[in-house]
Amino acid sequence: MWNYLFGAQKQKKELPKKAIVDLREHISTLNKKSNYLESQINDQQIIAKKNISINKNLSKLALKKKKKFESDLLKINNQIESLESQLMAIESANLNLETMKAMKQGSKAIKQIHSDFDIDKVDETMDQIREQVEASEEISDAISRPLGNDYIDDDELDEELAALQEEEIESNLSNTKNTNKINQIQNSSSKSTINKMPNAPTKKLNSNKNKNESENENEIENDEEDEDERALRELQAEMGM
Repeated sequence: MWNYLFGAQKQKKELPKKAIVDLREHISTLNKKSNYLESQINDQQIIAKKNISINKNLSKLALKKKKKFESDLLKINNQIESLESQLMAIESANLNLETMKAMKQGSKAIKQIHSDFDIDKVDETMDQIREQVEASEEISDAISRPLGNDYIDDDELDEELAALQEEEIESNLSNTKNTNKINQIQNSSSKSTINKMPNAPTKKLNSNKNKNESENENEIENDEEDEDERALRELQAEMGM
């Protein structure tokens, strides 16, 4: 009989610790599942983009899978949030229990000093710890209520598919414009170089003054050519060429 009583008391003491351990393990499992779903969502997004131009049906199927994974991820995250709230409530309740034990020990010591001192058992143990912290915040607001809807709207998929197509078209137009701009700069640079090549002299320069003027003109032309080449290099660097 005594073994039964002491065994029951031991189980009662171990219950909060076991609950905390179990909750932490389950939260860890759900976090792994959440990470897996996030990875699947990213993979389906990549597949949808990759096949937007070559296989529209495959791209649409990838978007549908992505929506399903997103729905599952939302449920998992809600469960994690509920379990974490419950874990915090249990840890808080367990801490309160240990605090109350310490307070009771202190109360015994005070009673030895001040006889018959109880203050109505500390207002009935603080109104039973405020009615168990309002029943653990109404059981964590009924386990964080919402359970999502798995329905996926085809119109929403079509809109996202159209957005991907528009993004692909804009990217191609941007690359075409940059390529044309490079060709224009290259042609301009080539023409400038040809036009600015010095003509063969037909007569001697009459004075050092004419020679200096010619040198100054060549320097200006070289500066203009350097600016064209610099602009070309900057555009190529911008495009990663």
